[in-house]
Amino acid sequence: MIVPIGPVHPGLKEPLRLKLETQGEKVLKAEIDYGYVHRGIEKIMEGKTWQKCIYLSERICGICSYEHTQSFAEVLELMAGEVVPPRAQFLRLIVNELDRIQSHYLANSTYFKTLDHEMLFMKVLELREYAMDSLELISGNRVNMGWNVVGGVRMDADEGHFKQILDNLKVIEDNHQRIVDMFSEGPVIGLRSKGVGLMSRDEALKGRAVGPIGRASGLKHDCREFHHTYKDYFDFKPIWRKEGDNYARTMNRFDEIPQSIDLIRQAISNIPEGDIRKPIEIKTGYYDWRNEAPRGEVRYMCETNGNLIKNISIRTPSITNIDSCAKYMLPGVATIADAMSTYASSDPCIACAERVQITDKAAKTVEVKEMY
Repeated sequence: MIVPIGPVHPGLKEPLRLKLETQGEKVLKAEIDYGYVHRGIEKIMEGKTWQKCIYLSERICGICSYEHTQSFAEVLELMAGEVVPPRAQFLRLIVNELDRIQSHYLANSTYFKTLDHEMLFMKVLELREYAMDSLELISGNRVNMGWNVVGGVRMDADEGHFKQILDNLKVIEDNHQRIVDMFSEGPVIGLRSKGVGLMSRDEALKGRAVGPIGRASGLKHDCREFHHTYKDYFDFKPIWRKEGDNYARTMNRFDEIPQSIDLIRQAISNIPEGDIRKPIEIKTGYYDWRNEAPRGEVRYMCETNGNLIKNISIRTPSITNIDSCAKYMLPGVATIADAMSTYASSDPCIACAERVQITDKAAKTVEVKEMY
């Protein structure tokens, strides 16, 4: 029988329609219908100045909003053959990693909610607030921060900002392991997570899974490893696991949080003096740039005509992660309840997935050989 879930359902953060083909409670096949929040942002950008488009890029995804503005700014900077001043690079990294912390906590809290584990759900959200407070402190906003500009960042930070951020990170660090232990050692949670929603490395490769979703299945792909800031100033290595189940995806996000804390501390300890932005002359041309958003690789393919955006294509991580969830994680799940938690474990974002509507076309913009 076919069990429809959505487009409006308590277990869904955003509207989409899950169609589960089941035999009793077991899921045999899954399909996903998009189209409920499509906004056509790429088309709206065409013919507009970059100042208007960077504003639009921040509204592609609420949780990864910061990374979209950084990626948009960097694709134009690199097209012009420029790199922002070192202090601006360090400031961008600090905010980027704070954003990763809050996103990973939010993703895991949503997963715990689908398991009906209210205490873990609330405890994880409580820790997330310290990262959100740090983002508000340094940028002035919690979600759409408006902090990146082409050429650098809008505002500087001083020792007072850095001290408060470090204090907040200490609170997160002191409580993080206790939360991880509650998840990793809880027998009931283990029954609902270990061996559930399995996706092998070959399946993740075939589905072009990215971010913690791909890394939890053994794909050692993280764009930060090749980013000029991380490569030039930091010794960064991707964190990955090989189990490929709901447990591994949740743990991979947990494991990346201490790494982000360490990167922020390194950046604050070694941040150079100097300018926070430089003038950039936007050139006519084309550039293809990739960054590591909290959910995985985000790719900007941009063509400009002077200050105007002639054409832009944006590939977000959710488009392939949700597709991989439907093709590989959901089939074989023993119960419909576990189907909802498996879907949540893929950390889906429908808003960013639907800025293009045809999933196969978007998925095929990634060359497997080049990525892995």
